[in-house]
Amino acid sequence: MVVAQRGVIPPPKHYADSAWFKYILSCCAATTAEMVTYPLDLTKTRLQIQGEKGLNGNGVATVPYRGLARTGVGIVQEEGLLKLWQGVTPAVYRHLIYSGTRMVLYEKVRDHLFTTRPDGTRPVWQAIVGGILVGGIAQFLASPADLIKVQMQMEGRRRFEGKPPRIHSASEAFVKIYAAGGLRGLWKGCMPNVYRSAFVNLGDLTTYDSVKRYFMGSWGLSDSYWTHALSSACSGLIGASLGTPLDVVKTRVMNQPTDVRARWVSLHSPHLLQAQEGRRSCLPCSCSCSCSGEVLWKSC
Repeated sequence: MVVAQRGVIPPPKHYADSAWFKYILSCCAATTAEMVTYPLDLTKTRLQIQGEKGLNGNGVATVPYRGLARTGVGIVQEEGLLKLWQGVTPAVYRHLIYSGTRMVLYEKVRDHLFTTRPDGTRPVWQAIVGGILVGGIAQFLASPADLIKVQMQMEGRRRFEGKPPRIHSASEAFVKIYAAGGLRGLWKGCMPNVYRSAFVNLGDLTTYDSVKRYFMGSWGLSDSYWTHALSSACSGLIGASLGTPLDVVKTRVMNQPTDVRARWVSLHSPHLLQAQEGRRSCLPCSCSCSCSGEVLWKSC
């Protein structure tokens, strides 16, 4: 009312600035990125599972470590080309929750809680805290879809080894997991998943904003596709480097069997992972994060 008395009419709010539109746009962009980069994600999961004790009776992995390219080619040769997209349905479901939540929530935190300096920049530590916070919250909500995705990604490997299939579809996986462990069972492995997502978003969201601002300010680049591409590549590399160790732990936990009380049976501890196998599958994870980040940020 005060604004109306002073004769100042606020500009009409465009629908593109609304939270619901940004949520839908983020989900569409993330789904596009996921469809493009999913074979890298599947290859990453297969590499992370290789070396896991308990894959066969004597505790020795049935498939040797073969690297990014050879693993991808091996999947095509042994299982078929379309198997590179096995488990993509729950991956899309995950992004409908995860990507929309983290993008919209990060913008809200950035615009309302961050401090803006006179030159328009914001403190890096605030971006770090915001990235960790929204990444952890979004991933916790989407963890059941991640669990189903990991288990579906390993079905092709299991069938090729002559093992009986555990699941045939995302809906069947959901029903079986819920029947075995209830709601708690759907969040199996959620804690390493949340930690992993917090570190990935720390590197992704924080680095993207900071690096893009640096390129435009110090290098004199315009707000173009090349600037987006460089910023996305840098943020994907940093995010993958920070999140890969916890991503391996998350994948191992989600693929492990459960006991009669629906508790997962630990086949590895994080300390043994580092001592026995070292750092695994950082390259496909980095490629996946960089490519999906570029598609996502350009689409938004």
